[in-house]
Amino acid sequence: MADRSIQGGGVGVSVGDDEGSDPGAEGIRTFPFPVDLSVGGVGMQIGPMGTGRTWHADAPLERVHRIDFHVVMFFTDGPVRHMVDFAEYEANAGDVLWIRPGQVHRFSKESGYRGTVLTMQPGFLPRATVEAAGLYRYDLPPLLHPDAAQLAGLRASLGQLQREYEDPHTLPLSLHTAVLRHALTAFLLRLGHLAASSAEAARQPDDTTFTRFRDAVERGFSTNHSVSAYADALGYSRRTLVRAVRAATGETPKGFIDKRVVLEAKRLLAHTDLPIGRVGVAVGFPDAANFSKFFHQHTEVTPAAFRAELRG
Repeated sequence: MADRSIQGGGVGVSVGDDEGSDPGAEGIRTFPFPVDLSVGGVGMQIGPMGTGRTWHADAPLERVHRIDFHVVMFFTDGPVRHMVDFAEYEANAGDVLWIRPGQVHRFSKESGYRGTVLTMQPGFLPRATVEAAGLYRYDLPPLLHPDAAQLAGLRASLGQLQREYEDPHTLPLSLHTAVLRHALTAFLLRLGHLAASSAEAARQPDDTTFTRFRDAVERGFSTNHSVSAYADALGYSRRTLVRAVRAATGETPKGFIDKRVVLEAKRLLAHTDLPIGRVGVAVGFPDAANFSKFFHQHTEVTPAAFRAELRG
């Protein structure tokens, strides 16, 4: 399997061949984790971000793409601008950026990426660890700002993980892979706690109401855009729901729903070659004209123009 390097202003994240894909096809390329780099079933890489690797010709730096594995970047310099799920984030020294499988992202060729990067293939950790670490909590923010104590703990845990990763000879392979799993679990539990606590700190006492609403929207946004319907299903008055959502997010419930619908529409326009009308149906708009009007109202571009811009 040929090696490919995803690089952003010097950051190299090696990934394997995108088997079965057509390099000339339209759409957003998905880069898989290189399974040949797994150690005894533990699929991970860890190393420095920096110069020395080149961007693969099929995935130029400025193009949007997605990955099917986790990427965690620890920055020692900044600022660095990075797009995740069509939102721009600015990271500085001491910040952590966590990109989850399936998320659309893009490196900034104007930024110099410096620090350490961990890439991790999903699916090999116990379910209890996955849930406790929030590996698939897509509602959590990708950019994290640990305080001094949290950063010291993360760095110590990451350092131990890196030392074990770089020393495959001291222990027999079976013990080495077991130690890697445990070291990775310890690191991810710290990281997941940071992500969850960061989100919790930004929320208000009404967060239980908001959390139930958020989860209901995640389950139903593709067919249900009605605030009243969500309020009735959850047993809240519309006024209670408005108060809780505004306290947690600064948005109205309708704005929160619409934002989620727009994100899914963007993902489908980026990831797939579905006709515009089919994308609209997938996010709850049986009429293509109504979907285009809704999308333009929230993004100031038409669905067709958004797709064309991404594909250059």
